[in-house]
Amino acid sequence: MTVTIYHNPRCSKSRQTLALLQEKGVEPDIVEYLKTPPSAAELKAILNKLGLKPQDIVRNKEARYAELGLKERAVSDDELIALMAENPVLIERPIVVAGNKAAIGRPPETVLAILRPSPRL
Repeated sequence: MTVTIYHNPRCSKSRQTLALLQEKGVEPDIVEYLKTPPSAAELKAILNKLGLKPQDIVRNKEARYAELGLKERAVSDDELIALMAENPVLIERPIVVAGNKAAIGRPPETVLAILRPSPRL
C-alpha cells in the first residue's frame, strides 16, 4: 500500500508525523504541499478519505485566511477547496493518505490507525 504524507518540513507536527511513520517502517511518498499543492480534485479526494468537510481542514488562523476575507464571508465547499488549492498555506498539516483512508497528524499518533488493515467481517 502506498502511503503519502502532505508535509511541511517547517512544521513540528509534520516532522513528528513523518518520523513516526519512518519509525514504524513506513517510507511514505513525501509531498511538500506548499511547493506542490494538491489540485481541487485531489483535495476533494483527500477530504472524502478523511470523511471531513473543507472547513474542517482549513487553517483559519493563517494570515492568508484573513487576507482573503474568509472571516467575514461564507463560502461554498467548492469555493473553499479552490481557495485551498490556490493558497496551500490554508491546508491543515500534515495529512497522511494510505489507500482509501486518510488522517490528519494532530497528534501524530492519529495516523497509525489508517496503517492497520481493516478487520474482516
